[in-house]
Amino acid sequence: MKRLDLEQEWLCKTPEVDEEAVESIKKDMLSDDTIISLSEVFKALGDPTRLNIIYLLSKHNLCVYDISAILNMSQSAISHQLRVLRGLRLVKFKKEGKHAIYSLDDEHVVQLFNQGLEHISHN
Repeated sequence: MKRLDLEQEWLCKTPEVDEEAVESIKKDMLSDDTIISLSEVFKALGDPTRLNIIYLLSKHNLCVYDISAILNMSQSAISHQLRVLRGLRLVKFKKEGKHAIYSLDDEHVVQLFNQGLEHISHN
C-alpha cells in the first residue's frame, strides 16, 4: 500500500463524534499543571548536554568536576545544567566534605532514559 493509502485508512469515515468515548476521555484528562510539568521534563531531556549528564549519572555518582572533565565542558556550564535537572527532580546531590556528589533522583529517570534509547534503537 502507498503511504497516502495508509494515512487515509486511519481517517474517520464520517464526521460523527463518538460522544461516549469523548466524554470518557475528558473525565480522565490530566490537569494543566501536570501537562506543563511533564512538558518541562521532556524539554529538559531535549538537550544533548543534559542527556549526557543523565547517562553519566546512570553509570556512576559524580561531582561537577568529574562531569566537566568527561564532557570537556566548563564547570559553570555543567553546574547550570545540573541546576536545571535538579529543579525538575531528575538529579539530586549530597554533600561529601567540600564536594557535592550528584546522582539520578530515582529509578524512573533511568527508565525514562532507557525507554527513549530503546525507542530510537528500533528504527
